[in-house]
Amino acid sequence: MSQLQLGLGALGGVVLLGMLAYYLWLAGKNRPRQPQAMPAGTSEPFGSEPTLDLEALDGASEDDPGFSIPVPEKKPGLDALIDVIAPIALEAPISGDAVLAALPPTRRVGSKPFAVEGMNTDTKRWESPQPGQRYSQLQAGLQLANRAGALNDIEFSEFVMKAQNFCDVMNGTPDFPDMRREVARARELDQFASDHDAQIGFVLRARRSAWSPSYVQQMAARLGFVPGSIAGRMVLPGATGPVPVLSLAFDTQAALADDLSQSALRELNLALDVPQVERAEQAFTRMCEAAQALAKEMDGIVTDDAGVPLPPEALAVIAGELEQLYNTLDQRELSAGSVLARRLFS
Repeated sequence: MSQLQLGLGALGGVVLLGMLAYYLWLAGKNRPRQPQAMPAGTSEPFGSEPTLDLEALDGASEDDPGFSIPVPEKKPGLDALIDVIAPIALEAPISGDAVLAALPPTRRVGSKPFAVEGMNTDTKRWESPQPGQRYSQLQAGLQLANRAGALNDIEFSEFVMKAQNFCDVMNGTPDFPDMRREVARARELDQFASDHDAQIGFVLRARRSAWSPSYVQQMAARLGFVPGSIAGRMVLPGATGPVPVLSLAFDTQAALADDLSQSALRELNLALDVPQVERAEQAFTRMCEAAQALAKEMDGIVTDDAGVPLPPEALAVIAGELEQLYNTLDQRELSAGSVLARRLFS
């Protein structure tokens, strides 16, 4: 074999090795980022979803430094600010068991929540009917507006029929308010809510390599996010209330894949439902910090829904507008994160 043939053969081998190395590099580059290896001495791999230790929670108390699980709220009561309320006079006090047995099977009229409350003979307070309690008065109510729109004539008429049927069983006498007035109130409240609703969304987009779901879970968990009730959704728990401060969502199909390491994500959605979260949570500030931290650690860029990068100046403008929104909601007695605001903006 001549020197030329040997040289060409060697050159061909080098080219083949080079091509192989390139394709291996390209495959590694295109492979979604994976969670980092677990530190020595720990027993649970990074990237797995956190779980709630019920045994530890049972032994915890509010005085424990690590105790931060919000206490579930009691069911909110009817309020004339956002509800139609029809008083129901009774001939004699009635048991909570009887009231519960007579309640209609569905607690909605159209898109609006329907509720019945009783005046507890012992505590002298309005409450949802409870077994073993007695009530001297009742009242039926229907929410005036929510994100599905304002109460209309048809829904008001259905409310009257539902409440009247309940009263017939209870031998109660209802006193329904004027429909025209209540529908007008509903429209005004709905207009106010529409003008002062705010749901902010950021999109975190990958610059180069895609991310695997387990990698996203690991990086978000470092910022305090925990798995939500829906696949592909994580939430940042609140410190002052039961509603999560932020939600982080990605493709549900990718989250349900058999092999999470092969699922490729190129964008995440970070969302804040402003009226649902208390002002004290400083939710927008935390949203910006979380977005910037994730972008830095995951080699991503923060944009709006249209893919336009969000500079600090734009975020400052949004922050200023949110402060005005908070003030307006406070003045209307619908402070962000309050029970009434969460009912109205739902």
